[in-house]
Amino acid sequence: MGYREHQEASAGRPVSCAVITVSDTRTVETDTSGAYIQQALQKHGHRVVHYEIIPDEPEIIRDRLERLTGQEEPQAILFTGGTGISKRDTTYDVVAAFLEKTLPGFGEIFRYLSYLEIGSGAIMSRATAGVARNTVIFSIPGSRNAVELAMNKLILNELSHLVWEVAR
Repeated sequence: MGYREHQEASAGRPVSCAVITVSDTRTVETDTSGAYIQQALQKHGHRVVHYEIIPDEPEIIRDRLERLTGQEEPQAILFTGGTGISKRDTTYDVVAAFLEKTLPGFGEIFRYLSYLEIGSGAIMSRATAGVARNTVIFSIPGSRNAVELAMNKLILNELSHLVWEVAR
């Protein structure tokens, strides 16, 4: 079976997801990026089985990865926030160290698409994705525009297929 056949075999399969916003300042009321991710997932037939906002603290991010991966659910975790280069941006570092298999193309294409929209500032994004403990993990920037780009151009198109590939 080739790529297209695998993608067709997995199409439409609902995925159970966790959405975690990493922010020192956002609340449920102000977390438009986390809300957008949840709505987009549900609109495409996926289930959000866990949602929370956590501070950008490496120990807390690592704890969530430990607790949520390797279980029957969620099959995918989507982090938003903490992918920049400021001192408080640690999500990328923790997630990248935790991944067993990386999907370098995700970050590369995300930055390319970002470049087309915002120009050279796209180089500051450390968006990444991969697999750990049989769970697909995405880490994307926290801005609403970046979330919409990642969800609509990349994640929603491949989420079912990625989870299907990990499970087979």
